Amino acid sequence: MTASVTIAAKPDLAGKRLAFALAEDRVGHYPEFRAFFAKSFDLDRIGLAEPGFVTAPSGLAYAFVFIGRSGEPFPAGVEIYAVVDALEPVEETTLDADLWAVLGWMIDGVGAPWTRDDLEATGRLYRIPAAAKAAGG
Repeated sequence: MTASVTIAAKPDLAGKRLAFALAEDRVGHYPEFRAFFAKSFDLDRIGLAEPGFVTAPSGLAYAFVFIGRSGEPFPAGVEIYAVVDALEPVEETTLDADLWAVLGWMIDGVGAPWTRDDLEATGRLYRIPAAAKAAGG
C-alpha cells in the first residue's frame, strides 16, 4: 500500500456533488484519531465551518465532514464524501481503493499503537478486495 493521500485545498465544486463514501460516528473511542484529524485539518481554528479535503491516489478529491456532538470533544465523528461530477456515478472499485489508501494514510498519521501491518492483516481477514490489490495480491 504505497499510494499517497495528500491534504488538498477546497476544490472547485461547480458541477460537482458529494457522494457518500464512509462514516465513523464515534471518533472519540480513539482520541488519537481525533487529535490526528484536528492537526491535519486545523480543526481548532476551522471547526465546523468547512470540510477538510484530501486528494486520493485516483486523483479524486474527498471531503471530510466533521461532526460535533454536545458534551463530546470535537470532532465526535466524521463522514467522508467523494467529490464527483454531478451526474456521474461513483466507480466502486476506485472508491474502494481510495478509501483503503485513506485508511492507510490515517493509520500512518496516528501512529503507534496503530500500524499499517495491522490494517493490512485486518483487510486480509475480511477479504477486502482493495486491501488485497494494495498488498500485491
